[in-house]
Amino acid sequence: MLTLTFLGVGNAFAKRNLQSNALVEAWSVGPDRQPAPDAALLIDLGTTGPQALHQLKAQPGFGYLDHAGIVDYRRIGSIFTTHQHSDHIGGLEELALMNTFAYGGPPFRPRMISSAQILDNLWAQSLQGGLGVLQGRRAGLEDYFDPKPLSVGPEGAEQFPWTADCTLEAFPTDHVRLQHKYDWPSLGVVFRDRVSGASAFFSGDTGFNFDAYAERMGAATCCFHEVHLGNEALPVHSSLEQMRTLPPEIKRKTHLYHYGDDWDSGAYAAAESEFAGFARPLKRYVLWA
Repeated sequence: MLTLTFLGVGNAFAKRNLQSNALVEAWSVGPDRQPAPDAALLIDLGTTGPQALHQLKAQPGFGYLDHAGIVDYRRIGSIFTTHQHSDHIGGLEELALMNTFAYGGPPFRPRMISSAQILDNLWAQSLQGGLGVLQGRRAGLEDYFDPKPLSVGPEGAEQFPWTADCTLEAFPTDHVRLQHKYDWPSLGVVFRDRVSGASAFFSGDTGFNFDAYAERMGAATCCFHEVHLGNEALPVHSSLEQMRTLPPEIKRKTHLYHYGDDWDSGAYAAAESEFAGFARPLKRYVLWA
C-alpha cells in the first residue's frame, strides 16, 4: 500500500493551508494495522513544512513522527526535491540540523533524490549559507544527506528504486523558463508499484503542459496536479481554466493542490465535483492498496 499526506496544499503565499509539500508512506499491510510505515519520503519540505509536521505528529496514525514532543525527522528516510523555491526547500535546513544534533545519537542522513543539477544548485545557491560549516571545518551536502542524483532529460529519468516494491520516476516540468522550455530545472514525479503496475502522478510546480505528461496521467491510478485559481494567466502555474480542458476521465481522478487561500470563497465550488476535488492538508490519501 502507498499513501500520500499533504503537509499543506497552498501556494507559496498561503497562510491558511500552508505550502504544498507531501509525505509519502509505503506499507506492508496498511496504516490501520501498522504503527509506522515501512518507508517514508517527503516530496519537498518548504518554509511551513516543519510546522506542518509538528501538527501532523499529533494526528491519529502519525505518532511515529513524535520524539518526546518534537518531530522525529529520522523516521523520514528519503526526500524528493522538485525545485529550489523556498516553499519547497525552506524547511530542509531545520531537518538537516535536527538530524545532526537534536536526538543525541549519530547524525542521520536521509537520501536526497533529485536531478544532479538541482542537487548541485540546492547546495551552492540555497543550503550552503546555513549549513556550510560544522564545528572546526567546512561542510558539504554529503554531511547532512545521502545524495542520489538522477539524470533527467526531456522524456524523464531512469526509475529510482525507492523501496523493494515501489519505484519513482522524475520528469521535467515547465515551471520557470530562462530562454526555453526546461532550461531552469524543476521536476514532477510518478510513483509506480513493481508488482501490480499501479502508479500515482504528482505534477510538481508547472505551467500547463498536459501534452508532455498525458501518458503518465492517463496510466495513473490517481493524479495530483497543481492549480492556480486566479483570473490572470501565469506562465509558471496551471490555471483552473487550463485544467478544465483535460479529458473528463483524467479530471475525475485528479486532485487539485497548490491553490490560494480563497479556494473556498464559493467562486470555485464547481471544481470540487468536476475534478476529484481540492486536496486537503493532513489528510492521508490511499494511492493504491
